[in-house]
Amino acid sequence: MNTFNLTISGPDGNKFKGEAVKLTLRGIEGDLAILAGHIPFITTVKPCECKVELPDETIKSFPTEGGIVTVSNESTTLLLKT
Repeated sequence: MNTFNLTISGPDGNKFKGEAVKLTLRGIEGDLAILAGHIPFITTVKPCECKVELPDETIKSFPTEGGIVTVSNESTTLLLKT
């Protein structure tokens, strides 16, 4: 199972930093699933429940009122409004 480096930060600091298998969230044009090897891009995040699948198959949820996600070849960063 391929993983990627993920950081999720909010106004009060990091909420998650580590390896993830999948990040699901709602982008400006609809629902997104980010996996290892995803093409680089940046998009606005709409209010939603962001979910992170970890290598041990557990799921972590992070509610947000919106934000921005940046995907690069090296890592993915999700900046949350809340």
